[in-house]
Amino acid sequence: MQLSSNVLVPLIKTPKSYFNFKLRSCSNPDSNSFQADTLKTLEWSSVCKQLSPFTSTSMGSAAALNARLPVGRTPAHSQKLLDQTSAARLLAQPLDFSAIHDLTDILRVATSGQLLTTRELCTVRRTLAAARELFDSLKRFASASNHPQRYLPLLEILQNCNFLVGLESKIEFCIDCNLSIILDRASEDLEIIRSERKRNTEILDSMLKEVASQLFQAGGIDRPLITKRRSRMCVGIRASHRYLLPGGVVLNVSSSGATYFMEPKDAIDLNNLEVRLSSSEKAEESAILSMLASEIANSESDISNLLDKIMEIDLAFARAAYAQWMNGVCPIFRLDCFEGCDSNVDSDILDPQEDDSLNVNIVGIQHPLLLESSLEIISDNLALRSGNAAKFGDGNGAMATKYTSHSMSDFPVPVDFKIGRGTRVVVISGPNTGGKTASMKTLGLASLMSKAGMHLPAKNNPKLPWFDLILADIGDHQSLEQNLSTFSGHISRICKILEVATTQSLVLIDEIGGGTDPSEGVALSATILQNLKDRVNLAVVTTHYADLSSLKEKDTCFDNAAMEFSLETLQPTYRILWGCTGDSNALSIAQSIGFDRNIIDRAQEWVEKFKPEQQQERRGMLYQSLLEERNRLKAQAGKAASIHAEIMSVYNEIHGEAEDLDRREKELIAKETQQVQQELVDAKSQMESLIQKFEKQLRNSGRDKLNSLIKETESAIASIVKAHTLADHFNEAGQTSYTPQIGEQVHVKGLGGKLATVVESLGDDETILVQYGKVKVRVKRSNIVAIPSNAKNVVTSSSIQQGKQSRRNGEYRVNVDNKSDDDMSYGSVVKTSKNTVDLRGMRVEEASIHLEMTINASRPYSVLFVIHGTGTGAVKERALEILQNHPRITNHEPESIMNYGCTIAYVK
Repeated sequence: MQLSSNVLVPLIKTPKSYFNFKLRSCSNPDSNSFQADTLKTLEWSSVCKQLSPFTSTSMGSAAALNARLPVGRTPAHSQKLLDQTSAARLLAQPLDFSAIHDLTDILRVATSGQLLTTRELCTVRRTLAAARELFDSLKRFASASNHPQRYLPLLEILQNCNFLVGLESKIEFCIDCNLSIILDRASEDLEIIRSERKRNTEILDSMLKEVASQLFQAGGIDRPLITKRRSRMCVGIRASHRYLLPGGVVLNVSSSGATYFMEPKDAIDLNNLEVRLSSSEKAEESAILSMLASEIANSESDISNLLDKIMEIDLAFARAAYAQWMNGVCPIFRLDCFEGCDSNVDSDILDPQEDDSLNVNIVGIQHPLLLESSLEIISDNLALRSGNAAKFGDGNGAMATKYTSHSMSDFPVPVDFKIGRGTRVVVISGPNTGGKTASMKTLGLASLMSKAGMHLPAKNNPKLPWFDLILADIGDHQSLEQNLSTFSGHISRICKILEVATTQSLVLIDEIGGGTDPSEGVALSATILQNLKDRVNLAVVTTHYADLSSLKEKDTCFDNAAMEFSLETLQPTYRILWGCTGDSNALSIAQSIGFDRNIIDRAQEWVEKFKPEQQQERRGMLYQSLLEERNRLKAQAGKAASIHAEIMSVYNEIHGEAEDLDRREKELIAKETQQVQQELVDAKSQMESLIQKFEKQLRNSGRDKLNSLIKETESAIASIVKAHTLADHFNEAGQTSYTPQIGEQVHVKGLGGKLATVVESLGDDETILVQYGKVKVRVKRSNIVAIPSNAKNVVTSSSIQQGKQSRRNGEYRVNVDNKSDDDMSYGSVVKTSKNTVDLRGMRVEEASIHLEMTINASRPYSVLFVIHGTGTGAVKERALEILQNHPRITNHEPESIMNYGCTIAYVK
């Protein structure tokens, strides 16, 4: 889709000329060249390139880099693009485009009748599957939302697409995309051929091994050697012993001539069969690839349409991320843009409170290309796509962005556009370098971006008409090759604009009537503007001709605007004053830099003679007073807004911390309640066990032992009660100097005062390694509390080591003291890459083969670490089945909390 065809409609022929001056014929302008020049003037390609880093597919990136972004051809089409952008900003997380590939080259090869490789076929399958998953993800987001209708603009893109599930399944059935091989099941003939070839290969291999062994025993070779020469299997033999293979065929000779590579007589038929079967296999594989390529060629239109829709989705998300990056807001087209449209436009997209008095109402817009330098680097902001979803503001589709980490900067200076409903021509005057041209380009780009579905770097809800054409004459178009002066090039382009423009067009002309005699330039410019008034929706022109500003007094279709100039700093402020007339301020500037006072006074007299009605002192003083009052009120408003923002920031921070404290308090109460309940269960269980033990001893003991049993039981009960009672005797003050010994039992504050055993002594970092059950944790010495001496339960170092599994320096050490006598010879084994087999990510069949090969290759009396992970559990189940039944595996330890996802096997 060519950009120019979307932005500018075909040229409409009109009368040959509108003016009585001599120009080259412009009745048949080169429309394509003119439209491209207009886009180049507005730097549309730079905006598209600014968008390209936010795309996720190569197709979307190419479209952006080549300025081929879709641009609405009707108001409804542009509104549809805007709705897609707004819907994409709602998603809380990005969609996955990583498996989407550009299939253009693959489709070209398939349609030309050539074969596709297995890798290319797998690329097609992955892309089709990813496209289907993309649609399913969008539907899941919509169903989980409280307002699923807001995602309809995105869902409608893929709603009627053919995802070619049958083609995807057929490729998956025929090809293993992990190994890029054609599967046996792809065809019955292929399965038969491969089965026959496998059987023949086994017979040939067995026969050659026997022959090679016989040659070795007969001294015909130093070691048995089986190899392949000229695509035939053969054996190596000394040249002097070739007689040992009567009837054999010499296929090759070593470089020294000492070794012959001979095909035994009995292998000739088997090798011939192998060659035939290999050729048949390749032919059958080619037939399968041809069949799949033909299927893809027949589906070329559906695949191309699907890729176009995927690119449309990608560009919608790119526009959303681009809008998020520059704090963009959704523009709103005026209601009258949709009059007479064939498409039914949802009333929700229109502004119910639109101000009918303004044709263009844009507040605080910044030029997107100038804005980039004041924002963060694009690559640092791509993370915006992974979150920071925007919220819909009101029913018209405008959104209030949630991402407010930075405010709109002061550069570039935000510009307001306030153009009345009945205004057709706006004349902007003011000093050079005051920002007239940049402001005019900003309006042109805002119109183009709105048509392309982009949000604008502005405030509130920018409103503007939908323009079918944006026509610009900006810059110097003199050409030595075409014998055009500055004025000729300027007028030539205006002539083309008048031929092309329609009643829905936007016309931008910089320095109209410049480059010629001022009196003639004013007359010609006034005539052009009068003509534009009746032909276009809106024309914005800049000029230094003060007489053009007087057109407003005679015709309400004209309006004036001026670029603000500070008389205090003698610098432009780059802001537009609507309804005002700008002065060049040349005499003020000359006086400020020390120009001769007499010359300034005489120049002032000449000015008063030429323009007495514009040089009244009262009007000048009133105008300056109004400017000062406006600046004062604006400063007060800015200060109030800043204070309000600070107050809201503090309020939100305090409110967030309060909510977080409530949540943490509830979690802590729940955790403590659970711990207390568990301790009660433990205490109850210990009491019941103690009572049962007492009753049993009471039945088996005599009266003489009754008192001792009662005392012993009471002492045990007291110990249980004491263990589950808050330890008031903890000495908090003296803990900093307390250093426990290895094997000593201590209380750990981080474990709720539970008993733990010291495993490792105090380190340089003031931490101690303790063990609680099967869990080991390193805690600070200040969190270790000694228990009373009468309650200590010192554990010897040897008992700590039994049955433990620790990780030291990134290696596992396994103790197998609890194994049988046969296992005792294994000892402590360190986990290394040589005794570890990683099955994660493999299919079940592939993992089975890999594990069995590893077991067979393992040394006797070795330990094998089998990492199978968790996943669906299929690989783990198969691995445990192999370890259970394999003759070389004597025993295996299932995974535990210290080696989760790993099973330890003992090989005999």
